[in-house]
Amino acid sequence: MNSARCKVGFFVRSQRGMTLLEIMIVLAIIGTIATLLMKNLGGAQEKAKVKQAKIGLGNVHQALQMYYNDCGNYPENLDGLVQKDAKCSNWGPDPYIAKKKLLDSWTREFVYTNENGNIVLKSYGKDGKEGGDGYNADITLDE
Repeated sequence: MNSARCKVGFFVRSQRGMTLLEIMIVLAIIGTIATLLMKNLGGAQEKAKVKQAKIGLGNVHQALQMYYNDCGNYPENLDGLVQKDAKCSNWGPDPYIAKKKLLDSWTREFVYTNENGNIVLKSYGKDGKEGGDGYNADITLDE
């Protein structure tokens, strides 16, 4: 029977190729989906960095409290948590925090000021500048 079809010229084509238009439509759909996913993933990464910065602030704050309990005051700068502070006779024997540089999620140093025992501890956020909105906003423990 197959030979008869071949002689007559009947060939049933079981596969159909894709036209250029169909390929372009599929690529446009994939591109749109990829764009939406990238936007969502970018936001998730920044949210994670903000949470990580808050955790880092919490760790530094806890180390500052331990320093205060041992020394009766807060250090002038964050180096007092990492290396022996001459102004504290009861320091250590181990560092209050194990990191040599105390960095936020964007690898910038935490902002720390000590004005007469009133301490301020924060990260400037994604942009590294004071103030800002969204992911560029300053991050503190109060939030």
